[in-house]
Amino acid sequence: MNNILIIGAGLSSSSLIKYVLEQAAVRSWFVTVADAQLENAEKKVKNHPNGRAVWLDVLKVNDRRELIGRADVVVSILPAHLHLEVAHDCVKLKKHLITASYVSQEMYRLGDEARDRELIFMGEMGLDPGIDHMSAMKVIDEIKESGGKVTAFRSYTGGLIAPESDDNPWHYKITWNPRNVVLAGQGTAQYLENGRLRYQPYHRLYKECRTIDIPEVGKMEAYANRDSLLYREAYGLGDIPNILRGTLRYPGFCEAWDALIQIGLTDADFPILHSGEISYHELMDAYVDQHIGGSVKERIAQMLDEDINSPIMKKLDWLGVFSKKKIKLPNATPALILEHLLRDKWKLKPTDKDMVVMHHEFEYEKKGEKRIRTSTMSQKGVNAEETAMAQTVGLPMAIFVKLVVEGKIKSRGVQIPVMKEVYEPVLSELEEYGIVFKEIDRKL
Repeated sequence: MNNILIIGAGLSSSSLIKYVLEQAAVRSWFVTVADAQLENAEKKVKNHPNGRAVWLDVLKVNDRRELIGRADVVVSILPAHLHLEVAHDCVKLKKHLITASYVSQEMYRLGDEARDRELIFMGEMGLDPGIDHMSAMKVIDEIKESGGKVTAFRSYTGGLIAPESDDNPWHYKITWNPRNVVLAGQGTAQYLENGRLRYQPYHRLYKECRTIDIPEVGKMEAYANRDSLLYREAYGLGDIPNILRGTLRYPGFCEAWDALIQIGLTDADFPILHSGEISYHELMDAYVDQHIGGSVKERIAQMLDEDINSPIMKKLDWLGVFSKKKIKLPNATPALILEHLLRDKWKLKPTDKDMVVMHHEFEYEKKGEKRIRTSTMSQKGVNAEETAMAQTVGLPMAIFVKLVVEGKIKSRGVQIPVMKEVYEPVLSELEEYGIVFKEIDRKL
């Protein structure tokens, strides 16, 4: 078992591909990297003697199956909705599968077939989800094994820009799928607080963000993820009264993003007529009351109940939403127009460093005493190519590939990484790359 197929060579793939190729050189593996943009795959493989880059349109069934048929282990870093096609092929062709995406209900339905064929389909093996599961389960198991009972679990993760590369008023740059950045938070977030369900619909989500003081990082904003209740059973916390998973941003981000929501610029449900011919200024004009006097910027400020020189308005102005530049995107939704703007304005410069921050809080009771343990990881990238995001998404998958090929993983079926046989060796090796959690335990 020494043939590895990696499907996808995008933003988060560099550390994964680099690690697997390094292992291939010493373990006699052969690695195929497939992508719809052949140059992306070639750039990552770099003519490595144990690797090759190939073109693949993943929707071309015969081409996809031919590549999967030659592999022993398949790693898919495609957009989440494309994993299922790959998974069905892996079942039929008896290949192990690893992804970083959330495991869908459709994927879980393949569990029995995968188990019957002695296959491991490991999902959620990236950063968030991924490292969050493993680092949380390590602490939860330790607390339980010491006789403690977890009463609250809160977990926050953010893909951010490092302070030394922070040069825009939003204090943010894109290190992962830009489409997901624009659509983040849509739907209704739900979590548990003091035993009661709490709901935050999208139009309130960024207004009601909370402030988190993170050791050695400082104050951050956090908004709730869509469903914090998903992992109660997987974490063995079925009766926990407090559970919340959230996303981190620098202070000031949430109120400004909320302004984009209020205007309507995150809407992905309808195309803007003549969007290819109009300017951003004309688009914004179409969103405000025509009977109110003043410039477009003044009317937007009035709509948002903001002073025209407020930090929020300065952020909007910096994005270019009031520019008379043509949009040049035919039949585009507001969300696509916004994504197009952000791709340019929030693009990493070649020497920029990004930063990933993950912070867990565990409240627990032990021998009649109430305590809290925090566990925090902060990782910076090297530059725009070797990002912390690529490291923290790619390395867990890469390490798991090695464990599977070496026969060290006994679990079968569709899984997420919450078991000791996975999280212990993966977290241990991640520490060699500087991905280390610092823990503080104190009495409440």
